[in-house]
Amino acid sequence: MNSGSEGNLKLTEATLLDSHSPNVPERKAPKEPEGQVGKMKRIFGFELSDFRSWYRFVRVLNRPTDPACLGVFRFLFEDGSPLPPAGCHINNPRTSLARRAEWPAYVLQSVDAEKFSTFCFVIDPLCFLFPFCLNRLVLSEDLVNVLVVHGGGLVLDLTAGYLLFFDVTRPYAMVFVTYFHCMNSQLFSIGMFSYTMLATSLLFCYPDWPKRLTQKFPAFLRPLLPLTDQPQRSDSCVYPGPGAGRKTGRREAAVVKETGLTPRQWLGAAFTVIYVAEQFFLPYSHFITQGYNNWTNGLYGYSWDMMVHSRTHQHVKITYKDGVTGQIGYLNPGVWTQSRRWKDHADMLKQYSACLARQLLRYNISEPEIYFDIWVSINERFQQRLFDPRVDIVTAAWSPFKKTTWLMPLLVDLSPWRTKFDEIEKTLDNQTDVVFIADFPGLHLENFVSEDLGNTSIQVLKGELAVEIVAEKRNYTLKEGEKMQIPAGEYHSVYTISEEPSCYMYIYVNTTMVQFEKNYTRLVELQEKIKNGTETEGISPELQTLLNGSSEDTNVTDPLLAAFVHRQRRQEEYERRKNATVANRLFRFAQKKHQTFRRSILMTGYAIRNLLFGRPPVEQLAEELEYANMKLYENSDPEAQTKAWPKLEDHAEL
Repeated sequence: MNSGSEGNLKLTEATLLDSHSPNVPERKAPKEPEGQVGKMKRIFGFELSDFRSWYRFVRVLNRPTDPACLGVFRFLFEDGSPLPPAGCHINNPRTSLARRAEWPAYVLQSVDAEKFSTFCFVIDPLCFLFPFCLNRLVLSEDLVNVLVVHGGGLVLDLTAGYLLFFDVTRPYAMVFVTYFHCMNSQLFSIGMFSYTMLATSLLFCYPDWPKRLTQKFPAFLRPLLPLTDQPQRSDSCVYPGPGAGRKTGRREAAVVKETGLTPRQWLGAAFTVIYVAEQFFLPYSHFITQGYNNWTNGLYGYSWDMMVHSRTHQHVKITYKDGVTGQIGYLNPGVWTQSRRWKDHADMLKQYSACLARQLLRYNISEPEIYFDIWVSINERFQQRLFDPRVDIVTAAWSPFKKTTWLMPLLVDLSPWRTKFDEIEKTLDNQTDVVFIADFPGLHLENFVSEDLGNTSIQVLKGELAVEIVAEKRNYTLKEGEKMQIPAGEYHSVYTISEEPSCYMYIYVNTTMVQFEKNYTRLVELQEKIKNGTETEGISPELQTLLNGSSEDTNVTDPLLAAFVHRQRRQEEYERRKNATVANRLFRFAQKKHQTFRRSILMTGYAIRNLLFGRPPVEQLAEELEYANMKLYENSDPEAQTKAWPKLEDHAEL
């Protein structure tokens, strides 16, 4: 008996040190040899019998787990607190099922019809990435776009979570997932999402991997390293009792069952199940929050939308009307705000209209009405209206749980035209551009053709139009296949008079830019001759100075020469960055990230202060905004430095 007790005691001590200790064994299950673990547990970390009752399930979730991995995750992502040298066991919901709930919503939404198309993402930004350059050696640009970008991204979305789960495939998945998130951080402006996912990937590793890593350091460094001691016993975990190794009667087992778990552990298990179920439910919960659904469902777009939906805005017009006098005026898009998302979301547009109405009261506009005419193309479709331009958004009804009535439907029936767009664009030369428009019956587009667009025409693709030239006070009716020339420097209106939505396109040539390209080419040729010494006569000293590259301190007044100098400087900057060393690129990358994080921290602090203590005067807000946007590094982003932030008085143009 003594030897048996000693054996049980040794088994209990070994179990306490093992974060993957077995749970209460079944009474009729054959006893496994000591030191061996079942195949199910080796692969998934639990036995199938652990889910045969709610009691067993709760015990599995509250098994002791090493806190080292969670400590590293908190250091990288949550609060950056110092890593503790030791800690207590933590229960499984924090690291096990919680990490497996990261992927269901992501995987479910990855199977999107738009993701299989080639219109949701373009390959141009990828041409400078090394792996894509290798692919372009054997594949065409279109095939790289289809197979590598869309196909490869879809495969990674569907398999990454499961490949990270298993020991055999985890190292390979880590390589691809890390590269994927690093690439996204450079291609898209998605904030901290990429860095959050990089930190979250570590949760799929063994809980004690930081300790294994520190053990590989030299012995004299180990006292200085954190996470080296064994975790201590915790009251929040469930440990096998002294009788776990021997048989007990039904009454004794019932006593253990009643006293082995605390209410907190029961609630923690219930919360874990609810959390996992929530992750599966979220992608299909948009029928509840219908007010946030636009052309795409959801609040402001999930993270996976970045490669599924792309938008371009062709035309934005804001019209205000005095509700008493009937006076009509126009506002600059983006006035009194720095955000650009209001153009795509009904709830933000409602908030923006309320802000504009309050500001207009300061300009003696009584009972202001606000109308928005926003033209958007999603995934290279037709440019069409997103919101009804006839509805006053200030008084329009909006609810988070009801469908937005003033949202115009997406003309998905016209999506097959996207392949026709490619055929049309291939027939045009490099100097000709085209814009594809779709509009609803009963609506019209007011447009102004710039004087630079000396060769502009409109052609009907579907439906019937009535084109009004305002200066001529004359209307022209166009049917499918017909086209007409549009005069430059004048206003015109395009009415849809057919019973179905109309489709048409503007074909235009920027004649001013064409002439500039010709002059620029002549200047470049002249610059080469001056450098070679073959032509020096008949050239003014100012022009010769500019063409020699000595234009740093020269005040250029001629528009052509100023544009030439500006393009030359941009070309030189591009060549400098292209030929920069790896160290210089890393240094510039660190500067940009420091600039971004500095602005984020400052703006977050300002926002929290305003919520707690109220908004300060506008002058103080302007100074704080200027300080947050201040460039700390002169050469970190030359193009961004040329874009001055608008002043408050510039936003008050009516």
